[in-house]
Amino acid sequence: MKIVIAPDSFKESLSAEKCCQAIKAGFSTLFPDAHYICLPIADGGEGTVDAMVAATGGNIVTLEVCGPMGEKVNAFYGITGDGKTAVIEMAAASGLMLVAPEKRNPLLASSFGTGELIRHALDNGIRHIILGIGGSATVDGGMGMAQALGVRFLDAYGQVLAANGGNLARVASIEMDECDPRLANCHIEVACDVNNPLVGARGAAAVFLNADIKPGIEIVLNAVNLAQAVQGAALVITGEGRIDSQTAGGKAPLGVASVAKQFNVPVIGIAGVLGDGVEVVHQYGIDAVFSILPRLAPLAEVLASGETNLFNSARNIACAIKIGQGIKN
Repeated sequence: MKIVIAPDSFKESLSAEKCCQAIKAGFSTLFPDAHYICLPIADGGEGTVDAMVAATGGNIVTLEVCGPMGEKVNAFYGITGDGKTAVIEMAAASGLMLVAPEKRNPLLASSFGTGELIRHALDNGIRHIILGIGGSATVDGGMGMAQALGVRFLDAYGQVLAANGGNLARVASIEMDECDPRLANCHIEVACDVNNPLVGARGAAAVFLNADIKPGIEIVLNAVNLAQAVQGAALVITGEGRIDSQTAGGKAPLGVASVAKQFNVPVIGIAGVLGDGVEVVHQYGIDAVFSILPRLAPLAEVLASGETNLFNSARNIACAIKIGQGIKN
């Protein structure tokens, strides 16, 4: 029996790789002889670099950049195995996980560090960039990123503005004279993890112009060749930290399910939390969903117990399948 395990990370708790191993360990207690294929995935947020680098045999580049609140942080990006493409996570330099909860302020946060990662990739001769924009701590419209690449934002009095979300409304003009000229010959793909319009109830800040915007999950699933792995599988298990109505907007579990359904393979989704509207995912190929939380607990405890809770949940799901196999009609 072949079981494909392809989860995204559980944000601020477990990487996608650790999720794979916890689920495999839980299932193996009941199905020790199954053939498990573990494919950590991502949809443009955290884990995108790891997934793409692992799939292509690439490498990780580390460097110090400005974090979202202006402090120095150790960030990274990936270069694919052919040396031609940089995979950059906005979350690595400008991510929510880099800011303590009590210090999070989107009006002050900047994406400057993300621009520094792009500039470093350009310095390395890269001219194709896949930029995952999930998991950011900013709503500066890409001002900080552009500023790191030479763009200047001015107010109505000609004064240079600090690049942060709070100053977006004060921008009166943009000077591009010193913008890095190498960008003109660069192909940028923006890997977004959810399909949001600019305004309205589901609105989001506009981050990039003149770039190809693609669902991040499509880029990753093509790289890891999920379709080939799913063929002939008895079950596909996916998941992420939260499954709710937004999952249907382009999140990783839906991408996995869409591939599995091409081969009529059942799909189970596992999440830390099942939110409002979660039932919509059944229309898109996830046959059953489970939360790993055994009880209500403070957030810090929940995040720290993620691996144990995921193992226990996976084992319980495997137990239910085992019981079902033995029940007679």
